[in-house]
Amino acid sequence: MQLKNGDAAPPFKLADQNGKEHELSDFQGQWVILYFYPKDNTPGCTREACAFRDNFAEYKKLKIKILGISADSVESHKKFVEKYGLPFTLLSDASRETVKQYGVWGKKKMIGKEYEGINRMSFLINPEGKIEKIYRKVKPPEHAEEVLNDRKQADS
Repeated sequence: MQLKNGDAAPPFKLADQNGKEHELSDFQGQWVILYFYPKDNTPGCTREACAFRDNFAEYKKLKIKILGISADSVESHKKFVEKYGLPFTLLSDASRETVKQYGVWGKKKMIGKEYEGINRMSFLINPEGKIEKIYRKVKPPEHAEEVLNDRKQADS
């Protein structure tokens, strides 16, 4: 089943870069951008994370919580956060349960080879825990600003 706008965001319980567990319900009453990315320290994922970092003050002003999720380990996330000074939470989904629940796990192609992996997608979740918008074709350098613009439009 593919998620769509208006659906309740699937619950999860995952550890962050410091080993602290977070559940989606912890953020009830807040806007959340849940962004799924393939792998720490790869060019596209680094560009995307740094764009969120560079726009962090604006996210804070609009009261949007940023949560990044990949299948990388807690230790990998910790190094990634430290290396790039990321001021937001990265969650480890080593079991791949959450990426499958959100429908981001699937076929990918690179250099003519097909394989299974995390497709770069994001979900803007409203304070009621419903999916406000799904971003299926994310462009890493532009995505952070795209989400901010959509959020500002929702208020106007």
